[in-house]
Amino acid sequence: MTPTVATAKFSLEEYHQMIQAGILALRRVELVDGFIVEMPPEGTEHSYYGQTLADRFRLLLANQALVRENKPITLSTNSEPEPDIAIVKLPATTYLTHHPYGEDIYLLIEVSKSTLGFDRSVKKKVYATEGIQDYWIVDLVNKQLKVYRSPSEGDYQIITTLNTDSIISPLAFPDITIAVKEIFAS
Repeated sequence: MTPTVATAKFSLEEYHQMIQAGILALRRVELVDGFIVEMPPEGTEHSYYGQTLADRFRLLLANQALVRENKPITLSTNSEPEPDIAIVKLPATTYLTHHPYGEDIYLLIEVSKSTLGFDRSVKKKVYATEGIQDYWIVDLVNKQLKVYRSPSEGDYQIITTLNTDSIISPLAFPDITIAVKEIFAS
């Protein structure tokens, strides 16, 4: 007989109360689908590729969108993840009173190595359920860009794998192009 393990789900309000009370201080955690998930520390490769891609988007989207790195977004699925890059609507002052909501988001990007399976499964479903139209995973293991689009019924209907010889444009900014090889340039 296999024992069952009970898990506890938390609401956004309960999660925020824990943050305010200092219970989660000094812990790198995210609320994903009601569960508090401990995130591993970033490795140097993860930090490098995430930073260079965020900097590139800042140059390309100046005065068109806000590029946020490792900052929370608040989703209706009892989730408050901290994607590596979130490209959101301006003005930035909107986020003085709340984190960006699903409708504020143009593009989410996760840079993945140790969390690749989690980003391709749990986070992907949460983002699709929220209706995030454009979700990218920078796959450091396989040096590929996974692009997820057309969310419907809790999953993405269009999934594209791009290698370093490909070019991509964010859905919200079709005039901007990024060569995948530039994402992985060192």
